[in-house]
Amino acid sequence: MTSIVQQTRTEDVNAESHVTITQVPRYYPPGVQEIISRGSECLIGTIDELTVLKYPCIPGNYQSVQIEAQLLEVLGSYPHIIASKGLTEHGLLLQRASNGSLNDYIASQPFIALEQKLMWCKQATEAISHCHKKRIIHCDISLRNLLLDTELNLLLADFQGMLKSAGGDTLLDGLSRECSKSYQPRVHGDYACVATDLFALGSAIYFVMTGHEVFPELDSLGDDDEILARFEKGLFPKDDYDCSQIVEKCWKQQYQRADDIFLDLCLVQVT
Repeated sequence: MTSIVQQTRTEDVNAESHVTITQVPRYYPPGVQEIISRGSECLIGTIDELTVLKYPCIPGNYQSVQIEAQLLEVLGSYPHIIASKGLTEHGLLLQRASNGSLNDYIASQPFIALEQKLMWCKQATEAISHCHKKRIIHCDISLRNLLLDTELNLLLADFQGMLKSAGGDTLLDGLSRECSKSYQPRVHGDYACVATDLFALGSAIYFVMTGHEVFPELDSLGDDDEILARFEKGLFPKDDYDCSQIVEKCWKQQYQRADDIFLDLCLVQVT
């Protein structure tokens, strides 16, 4: 069974939220061999060694996969972005990332060479740069959404973000937003732009380089107010690690473009 949690927001922060939990039986569209992952709205099922199907947990609820298909069409083919293989009546066919998420890979490895970590950071930054040049804001950059192919090259996935017009208007919005440990403090929680993506990229680089999330002693859900307060006050982690200055510049909004982050990553020496 799959549990779908639906929460109704209210303007009064002190008012009780209305939470509905719906139990939905897992199902297997034609061709799906095994369910290998799930998100808040979708399941990922294997079709074969090269392809997966992303399909809604609730049959017929296709809006999220349709938005993702549109965003991936805008992005086109790019080496470090998950490839779309087209919409079907059941869901969205995608390139299979055979080595899973970067989050799980790092957790399973006792040692990862600095050269490998830097490669992932550069590949993530290149993918984000490509998104921004296409006026797409990813809105949920995290190691859960950074996947690895057969050769451990990185693939940015899970496109539920925004497509902007040349004038800055929002043309598409999948309503995805960052978790608290990747979330740039801002007045309006639903707002997203290049700067919010670069802030989240800083948290992702931090995780890759240190092997753990920002503020590992805090829970991203239960302690979200404390995490937000620390970011608002500029109380960033002070760990001693490679790329620490780059990460802090991301958090302090001192980069205007992902390309500038990439250039700084290229200057990091591997000894």
